[in-house]
Amino acid sequence: MIPLKTILVPVDFSSDSARALDYAIELASKFQAKIHLLHSYPIHIGGIAPYGMVVPESFERDCREAATKRIGEWQEKVKAAGIAVAFTVTPVFAVEAIGEQAEEIGADLIVMGTRGLTGVKHVLLGSVAERTIRTAPCPVLTVKGAESG
Repeated sequence: MIPLKTILVPVDFSSDSARALDYAIELASKFQAKIHLLHSYPIHIGGIAPYGMVVPESFERDCREAATKRIGEWQEKVKAAGIAVAFTVTPVFAVEAIGEQAEEIGADLIVMGTRGLTGVKHVLLGSVAERTIRTAPCPVLTVKGAESG
């Protein structure tokens, strides 16, 4: 049997992420693994600069505080299932943050939701899940959202 001790669950607070967390909780229960939640909130300051706008210094802090509060709610769900849990919030872009965090915590598995975008939306928006699969240092389980058909 493959050892499964640490599961990384990137979340964007969508229903797709919630479904992935449910899978991760089930797996963690069966393997007595711990869960590490990750939320990325990249701030695109460079995109604002050409317009002469100034982003208040408090903006990043406010984003971090809001993300920390929200992920704390998700952490409580994992704790309620009797599973050890930790979390990280970061302004690093999602794909990069996922790979870095997986290496840092020694993740055995990444469980993440996918919205199942196709066509033009997929080409324009890309796929964090797809890029994570290609670059992750460990296996990745993608969980299709309920409405993704």
